[in-house]
Amino acid sequence: MLIHVPNILSAEDVAQFRHALETSQWADGRLTAGDLAAQSKHNLQIPADSEIAQRLGEHILRALARNDLYNAAALPLRVLPPMFNRYDTGMTFGAHTDNAIRTVAGGARLRADVSTTIFLTDPEAYDGGELVIEDTFGQQRVKLPAGDMIVYPSSSLHHVTPVTRGSRWASFFWAQSMVREDDKRAMLYNLDTAIRQMRATYGDEGEALQRFVSHYHNLVRLWAEL
Repeated sequence: MLIHVPNILSAEDVAQFRHALETSQWADGRLTAGDLAAQSKHNLQIPADSEIAQRLGEHILRALARNDLYNAAALPLRVLPPMFNRYDTGMTFGAHTDNAIRTVAGGARLRADVSTTIFLTDPEAYDGGELVIEDTFGQQRVKLPAGDMIVYPSSSLHHVTPVTRGSRWASFFWAQSMVREDDKRAMLYNLDTAIRQMRATYGDEGEALQRFVSHYHNLVRLWAEL
Protein backbone atom coordinates (compact mmCIF):
# COMPACT_ATOMS: atom_id res chain seq x y z
CA MET A 1 0.00 0.00 0.00
CA LEU A 2 1.43 3.36 -1.08
CA ILE A 3 -0.09 6.46 0.51
CA HIS A 4 0.68 10.01 -0.63
CA VAL A 5 0.39 12.48 2.27
CA PRO A 6 0.38 16.10 1.03
CA ASN A 7 1.76 19.09 2.94
CA ILE A 8 3.16 17.28 5.97
CA LEU A 9 5.56 20.23 6.00
CA SER A 10 4.50 23.73 4.99
CA ALA A 11 6.41 25.82 2.45
CA GLU A 12 7.81 27.82 5.39
CA ASP A 13 8.89 24.59 7.11
CA VAL A 14 10.65 23.40 3.97
CA ALA A 15 12.49 26.71 3.56
CA GLN A 16 13.65 26.57 7.19
CA PHE A 17 14.73 22.95 6.82
CA ARG A 18 16.67 23.73 3.66
CA HIS A 19 18.44 26.69 5.28
CA ALA A 20 19.43 24.58 8.29
CA LEU A 21 20.62 21.66 6.15
CA GLU A 22 22.60 23.88 3.78
CA THR A 23 24.82 24.98 6.67
CA SER A 24 25.28 21.43 8.04
CA GLN A 25 28.07 18.91 7.57
CA TRP A 26 27.12 16.02 5.24
CA ALA A 27 28.64 12.53 5.38
CA ASP A 28 28.84 9.52 3.07
CA GLY A 29 25.42 7.81 3.09
CA ARG A 30 27.02 4.36 2.93
CA LEU A 31 27.91 4.63 6.61
CA THR A 32 24.32 3.76 7.59
CA ALA A 33 23.67 1.07 4.96
CA GLY A 34 23.89 -2.69 5.34
CA ASP A 35 26.74 -4.58 3.65
CA LEU A 36 24.78 -5.36 0.49
CA ALA A 37 22.94 -2.02 0.20
CA ALA A 38 26.20 -0.09 0.68
CA GLN A 39 27.46 -1.50 -2.62
CA SER A 40 24.75 0.34 -4.56
CA LYS A 41 24.23 3.39 -2.32
CA HIS A 42 25.75 6.66 -3.44
CA ASN A 43 24.38 9.68 -1.62
CA LEU A 44 25.05 12.03 1.29
CA GLN A 45 23.43 12.11 4.73
CA ILE A 46 23.37 14.29 7.82
CA PRO A 47 24.80 12.30 10.76
CA ALA A 48 21.86 11.01 12.78
CA ASP A 49 23.38 12.11 16.09
CA SER A 50 23.93 15.72 14.99
CA GLU A 51 22.03 18.53 16.70
CA ILE A 52 20.42 19.65 13.44
CA ALA A 53 19.14 16.17 12.56
CA GLN A 54 17.62 15.76 16.01
CA ARG A 55 16.01 19.21 15.99
CA LEU A 56 14.48 18.86 12.53
CA GLY A 57 13.51 15.26 13.28
CA GLU A 58 11.54 16.35 16.35
CA HIS A 59 9.68 18.86 14.17
CA ILE A 60 8.71 16.06 11.79
CA LEU A 61 7.60 13.78 14.64
CA ARG A 62 5.28 16.50 15.93
CA ALA A 63 3.81 16.94 12.45
CA LEU A 64 3.25 13.18 12.14
CA ALA A 65 1.44 13.04 15.47
CA ARG A 66 -1.06 15.63 14.16
CA ASN A 67 -1.61 13.96 10.78
CA ASP A 68 -4.66 11.68 10.62
CA LEU A 69 -3.77 10.28 7.20
CA TYR A 70 -0.32 9.10 8.28
CA ASN A 71 -1.63 7.56 11.49
CA ALA A 72 -4.44 5.76 9.65
CA ALA A 73 -2.02 4.35 7.08
CA ALA A 74 0.93 3.44 9.31
CA LEU A 75 -0.78 2.71 12.65
CA PRO A 76 2.57 3.53 14.24
CA LEU A 77 3.63 2.01 17.53
CA ARG A 78 7.06 3.67 17.43
CA VAL A 79 8.60 6.00 14.87
CA LEU A 80 12.36 6.02 14.49
CA PRO A 81 14.12 9.40 14.46
CA PRO A 82 13.93 10.94 10.97
CA MET A 83 17.14 11.17 8.95
CA PHE A 84 18.12 13.42 6.04
CA ASN A 85 19.78 12.69 2.72
CA ARG A 86 20.68 14.34 -0.57
CA TYR A 87 21.42 13.09 -4.05
CA ASP A 88 23.58 15.44 -6.10
CA THR A 89 24.12 15.01 -9.83
CA GLY A 90 25.28 11.48 -10.60
CA MET A 91 24.16 10.03 -7.24
CA THR A 92 21.79 7.07 -6.96
CA PHE A 93 20.69 4.18 -4.75
CA GLY A 94 20.22 0.80 -6.40
CA ALA A 95 17.46 -1.72 -5.75
CA HIS A 96 17.25 -2.79 -2.11
CA THR A 97 14.88 -3.70 0.71
CA ASP A 98 15.19 -1.80 3.97
CA ASN A 99 16.68 -3.65 6.91
CA ALA A 100 14.03 -5.41 8.99
CA ILE A 101 15.52 -4.35 12.33
CA ARG A 102 16.77 -0.86 13.15
CA THR A 103 18.75 0.15 16.23
CA VAL A 104 18.21 3.50 17.92
CA ALA A 105 20.18 5.45 20.51
CA GLY A 106 20.54 3.45 23.68
CA GLY A 107 20.57 0.15 21.81
CA ALA A 108 16.83 -0.42 21.53
CA ARG A 109 15.87 -2.43 18.45
CA LEU A 110 12.71 -1.87 16.47
CA ARG A 111 11.12 -3.68 13.55
CA ALA A 112 10.83 -1.55 10.40
CA ASP A 113 7.34 -2.13 8.95
CA VAL A 114 6.58 1.19 7.27
CA SER A 115 9.02 3.39 5.33
CA THR A 116 8.46 7.09 4.66
CA THR A 117 10.16 9.69 2.47
CA ILE A 118 9.43 13.42 2.79
CA PHE A 119 10.57 15.38 -0.26
CA LEU A 120 12.41 18.64 0.49
CA THR A 121 13.09 19.67 -3.12
CA ASP A 122 10.45 20.60 -5.70
CA PRO A 123 10.39 18.29 -8.75
CA GLU A 124 11.30 21.00 -11.25
CA ALA A 125 14.57 21.69 -9.42
CA TYR A 126 16.15 18.38 -10.45
CA ASP A 127 15.98 15.65 -13.09
CA GLY A 128 15.97 11.97 -12.22
CA GLY A 129 15.96 11.11 -8.53
CA GLU A 130 12.64 9.28 -8.63
CA LEU A 131 11.81 6.87 -5.83
CA VAL A 132 10.74 3.68 -7.63
CA ILE A 133 8.79 1.21 -5.49
CA GLU A 134 7.81 -2.30 -6.50
CA ASP A 135 4.31 -3.31 -5.43
CA THR A 136 1.66 -5.79 -6.52
CA PHE A 137 0.78 -3.58 -9.50
CA GLY A 138 4.36 -3.21 -10.76
CA GLN A 139 6.71 -0.26 -10.44
CA GLN A 140 5.39 2.95 -8.91
CA ARG A 141 7.51 6.02 -9.67
CA VAL A 142 7.32 8.75 -7.02
CA LYS A 143 8.52 12.35 -7.30
CA LEU A 144 6.47 14.65 -5.07
CA PRO A 145 6.32 18.38 -4.31
CA ALA A 146 8.49 19.64 -1.47
CA GLY A 147 6.69 19.08 1.83
CA ASP A 148 4.78 16.01 0.62
CA MET A 149 5.56 12.47 1.71
CA ILE A 150 5.09 8.91 0.50
CA VAL A 151 4.36 6.06 2.93
CA TYR A 152 5.04 2.48 1.80
CA PRO A 153 5.86 -0.99 3.15
CA SER A 154 9.46 -1.44 4.29
CA SER A 155 9.34 -4.90 2.73
CA SER A 156 9.10 -3.36 -0.75
CA LEU A 157 11.98 -3.55 -3.19
CA HIS A 158 12.77 0.04 -4.16
CA HIS A 159 15.47 2.29 -5.57
CA VAL A 160 16.31 5.91 -6.37
CA THR A 161 17.10 6.66 -10.00
CA PRO A 162 20.28 8.64 -10.79
CA VAL A 163 20.02 12.41 -10.48
CA THR A 164 21.04 13.93 -13.81
CA ARG A 165 20.55 17.63 -12.95
CA GLY A 166 20.33 19.54 -9.70
CA SER A 167 20.06 18.01 -6.26
CA ARG A 168 17.31 16.02 -4.51
CA TRP A 169 16.95 16.48 -0.74
CA ALA A 170 14.67 14.47 1.54
CA SER A 171 13.95 13.13 4.99
CA PHE A 172 13.41 9.42 5.49
CA PHE A 173 12.48 7.23 8.43
CA TRP A 174 10.78 4.03 9.53
CA ALA A 175 7.99 3.05 11.87
CA GLN A 176 7.18 -0.12 13.72
CA SER A 177 3.46 -0.53 13.18
CA MET A 178 0.95 -1.92 15.64
CA VAL A 179 -0.14 -4.13 12.74
CA ARG A 180 2.79 -6.00 11.23
CA GLU A 181 1.32 -7.16 7.87
CA ASP A 182 0.85 -4.64 5.07
CA ASP A 183 -2.30 -6.33 3.72
CA LYS A 184 -3.99 -6.01 7.11
CA ARG A 185 -2.93 -2.36 7.42
CA ALA A 186 -4.40 -1.77 3.97
CA MET A 187 -7.74 -3.29 4.98
CA LEU A 188 -7.86 -1.19 8.14
CA TYR A 189 -6.92 1.94 6.19
CA ASN A 190 -9.67 1.34 3.62
CA LEU A 191 -12.23 0.68 6.37
CA ASP A 192 -11.15 3.81 8.26
CA THR A 193 -11.45 5.85 5.05
CA ALA A 194 -14.95 4.50 4.43
CA ILE A 195 -16.01 5.37 7.99
CA ARG A 196 -14.74 8.94 7.58
CA GLN A 197 -16.66 9.28 4.31
CA MET A 198 -19.86 7.93 5.91
CA ARG A 199 -19.55 10.39 8.79
CA ALA A 200 -19.00 13.30 6.40
CA THR A 201 -22.04 12.32 4.33
CA TYR A 202 -24.53 11.05 6.92
CA GLY A 203 -23.28 12.38 10.25
CA ASP A 204 -22.46 10.39 13.35
CA GLU A 205 -25.85 8.79 13.91
CA GLY A 206 -27.08 5.44 12.69
CA GLU A 207 -26.67 1.78 13.54
CA ALA A 208 -24.76 0.98 10.33
CA LEU A 209 -22.02 3.50 11.18
CA GLN A 210 -21.70 2.14 14.71
CA ARG A 211 -21.32 -1.38 13.36
CA PHE A 212 -18.57 -0.30 10.97
CA VAL A 213 -16.72 1.51 13.79
CA SER A 214 -17.12 -1.54 16.03
CA HIS A 215 -15.78 -3.80 13.27
CA TYR A 216 -12.74 -1.54 12.76
CA HIS A 217 -11.80 -1.51 16.43
CA ASN A 218 -12.33 -5.23 16.82
CA LEU A 219 -10.01 -5.91 13.89
CA VAL A 220 -7.37 -3.66 15.45
CA ARG A 221 -7.86 -5.51 18.72
CA LEU A 222 -7.38 -8.80 16.89
CA TRP A 223 -4.31 -7.83 14.88
CA ALA A 224 -2.43 -5.24 16.95
CA GLU A 225 0.86 -6.11 18.68
CA LEU A 226 1.78 -3.80 21.57
